[in-house]
Amino acid sequence: MEAEAIGLASDVDFSVTALFWRATPTVKIVMLMLIGASFWGWAIIVQKFINYRAARREAEEFDRLFWSGEPLDELFDKVGADPDGAAQKIFAAGMSEWRRSHRDDGQLIAGATARIDRSMDVAISKQEEKLNYGLGFLATTGATAPFIGLFGTVWGIKHAFEQIAISQSTNLAVVAPGIAEALVATALGLVAAIPAVIFYNKLSADSDRIMSGYEAFADEFTTILSRQLDA
Repeated sequence: MEAEAIGLASDVDFSVTALFWRATPTVKIVMLMLIGASFWGWAIIVQKFINYRAARREAEEFDRLFWSGEPLDELFDKVGADPDGAAQKIFAAGMSEWRRSHRDDGQLIAGATARIDRSMDVAISKQEEKLNYGLGFLATTGATAPFIGLFGTVWGIKHAFEQIAISQSTNLAVVAPGIAEALVATALGLVAAIPAVIFYNKLSADSDRIMSGYEAFADEFTTILSRQLDA
């Protein structure tokens, strides 16, 4: 009897594709959600690596240009009021406010330093929003995907018990397919969650380092302008 049950179970296709098509509609929806979350998460991860590398390269290039000794007004005229690079945007925000803070007679309007700081803070905040866009999805996926997969597993096991009750048999051929379908949902939840958690932490740290560089540049730039104000 046991050999017959094992023989019947061995005839069942346990490939992931077959398990998906045999799953209940609810478990299929769970699987599709997790597969979609995994693909979308990897798309965000790859895009962030590309964006962060470009941001670091642009910041390094502009930093060399900023400290090359070229006068700030000439550098601003070269960069323009609406440049493409993030570091350039922060510089342009500060220089634009610097120029707007001069009266027609050449004297500075009171509170220029505070306004320049606020202008650069706004520019930094915009860059931070761009850098962190999409990381929330990775955090959500990492936190919820295992539980979504677990829900699919519970529902699949429930269906397996229903099949046992209907067939009134506990043969392996009856039990195994339903349990296998249920476990695939858990596996997909982990496949989606583990990379999301790992790369969320990695990318968050990278974003923090880039933002620290922007803030350090803004502080240095403010110090230079303060010296000119004192002079």
